[in-house]
Amino acid sequence: MTTSISKSDFKFEFHGYGHYKVTYTSPKTGKSWTTVTNDMGIIDDTKNEPDPKKKDLIWLKKICKRS
Repeated sequence: MTTSISKSDFKFEFHGYGHYKVTYTSPKTGKSWTTVTNDMGIIDDTKNEPDPKKKDLIWLKKICKRS
């Protein structure tokens, strides 16, 4: 069974002017990845949206795992 990505898999913390510390926790394995990003476009599309698009959540996950 595939677990779908959701906004609740992410934790957002303000980390200074124009920066957010984002932690992604895999719902399947429980493993976490953390990064600090200044990409406010993706933050607006995920954190600040009540129902973010799946493609935006996947992109944010890739940013977290890349670091």
